[in-house]
Amino acid sequence: MHQIRLRRGRASSLMRRHPWIFSGAVQRVESEPPSGATVRVIDADGRALGHAAYSPSSQIRARMWTFDPAETVDAALLQRRIAAAGQRRSALLASGQTTACRLIASEADGIPGLVVDRYDRVLVCQFLSAGAEYWRETLLDILRDAFPGTVLFERSDSDARVKEGLPSRTGPLHAVEPPDSVTFLEHGLHFRADIRSGHKTGFYLDQRENRLLLGQHAEGAEVLNCFSYTGGFAVHALAGGAAHVTDVDVSADALRLAGEHVRENGFDSGRYEQQESDVFHFLRSCRDARREFDVIVLDPPKFAASSSQVRRASRGYKDINLLAMKLLRPGGLLFTFSCSAHMTEPLFRKIVADAAVDAGREAQVLSQLSQSVDHPVVLHIPESWYLKGYLCRIG
Repeated sequence: MHQIRLRRGRASSLMRRHPWIFSGAVQRVESEPPSGATVRVIDADGRALGHAAYSPSSQIRARMWTFDPAETVDAALLQRRIAAAGQRRSALLASGQTTACRLIASEADGIPGLVVDRYDRVLVCQFLSAGAEYWRETLLDILRDAFPGTVLFERSDSDARVKEGLPSRTGPLHAVEPPDSVTFLEHGLHFRADIRSGHKTGFYLDQRENRLLLGQHAEGAEVLNCFSYTGGFAVHALAGGAAHVTDVDVSADALRLAGEHVRENGFDSGRYEQQESDVFHFLRSCRDARREFDVIVLDPPKFAASSSQVRRASRGYKDINLLAMKLLRPGGLLFTFSCSAHMTEPLFRKIVADAAVDAGREAQVLSQLSQSVDHPVVLHIPESWYLKGYLCRIG
């Protein structure tokens, strides 16, 4: 059997059930396993620690399938885990008011590197690690059996595949191709996911509950939705009775789809406007024009893709939060987020607090926000808690 032996003192993270083995922790690799193959993991004394998927090109040299040395990594194990993941999401979809969710969330569901988002009858799949790629055909067969009547589409075009030494791959996984955009419901509202060329798999499903929360605070409000993408927050704000909503994004294509979302849900276009602009520049222009809002949403893209970028990202987060706080009327609400896994919650909290001090405003936290339940946070995998946020009242 293929096997990797860890350096002395480098098994502690596995003992805490963190699933990643970095290249520096590996003393030697035995029997030259191919990319993605299952390897037995042993410590420096030869004690078996479990089984992992081997990735020779990645800094994460192996990802644990199981911490039980006696458990076999095979199709039956994958089938059990996919079935369990589907069952955990069944309540979310049961009412029919929401028809999209993340079905498989990689390590958080015990299948490292596999992400599957469901948009009604379409499953968009990402194989982001060597192990997921190795089991690709088996995983596809299991998904087809587990979710009959669905059509599968692949979006394995993430930078994560480059780090794993894998080529980009996109396209249909059935003879029947899905449309370019797939219609689905979120809390009874209509949206479309651009599954071929949209961000991630076409939509940000992790903000579902936070969008609903915004709608509950939007009645009569003038709302500014920054980094709006395809307008998910805007639609929920309009549904909640917002007097006016402004979407701001640099992408004309995203804004075009956002406008279609507003129209398809039957909202008055007079209550909605768009600005194709860099958010930093737009916020400064609003400051200079002394423009004010009742509610501002800051949902920026990932500012820190690695730990080395955290300091620079911190400046960006502080800048937009400071500017937003200056634009809010007294008692206004700020929904502010970071989706960077390398940005810890304590650091993000400090950044928002420092922005309030520099803006000369009081910030009271009404709710601490996170990702939707179909994007599980596993306590022994800190990286699984990537979306952090606050709903603040700004005095």
